[in-house]
Amino acid sequence: MSARRLLLLGPPGAGKGTQAQGLVDSLGIPQVSTGDMLRAAVAAGSEVGQQAKAFMDAGKLVTDEIVIGVAEERLRQDDAKDGFILDGFPRTVAQAEALDGLLEKLGVALERCVAMTVDEDELVGRLLKRAEIEGRADDNEASIRVRMKEYREKTEPLVDYYRQRGVLAEVSGEGTIEAVAQRIQNALA
Repeated sequence: MSARRLLLLGPPGAGKGTQAQGLVDSLGIPQVSTGDMLRAAVAAGSEVGQQAKAFMDAGKLVTDEIVIGVAEERLRQDDAKDGFILDGFPRTVAQAEALDGLLEKLGVALERCVAMTVDEDELVGRLLKRAEIEGRADDNEASIRVRMKEYREKTEPLVDYYRQRGVLAEVSGEGTIEAVAQRIQNALA
């Protein structure tokens, strides 16, 4: 049987969003991304959504506590009862520990963390191309390399965190979308 409670982990430009959408289609479970969760909570006007809105309106990062609250609201929804694909959350070990507590409270466990690995120069090239296509003037090589450094410092430690818990599968995010998707499917089996 295939794992159905998943976390996609990887640096910006690794293809997490593209691969998550393929998994949504093949597994019939929702993609749960931090940005989408926050926007939905704000739109719904829930208590935690109002708290998130205050931070967002002030141009500040939403606290881990609020992100966990929003995640709990989202993971309690009917479409996530049979599984979910986390994308962009957790970003730090502290968030991962809070997620563990949340999942325990919900009576489920993360079944697989798929860490997508891609050479940094390849990532920079992908993001520069995406910036050109989407007209993102603020995405230049210097800003992209800063994001890569932040990923290495804050998020990459999650690879070891999930390895120690026995749920990590590392897959190459290089090659065709189809080849990467096949590697991920194999990692979920």
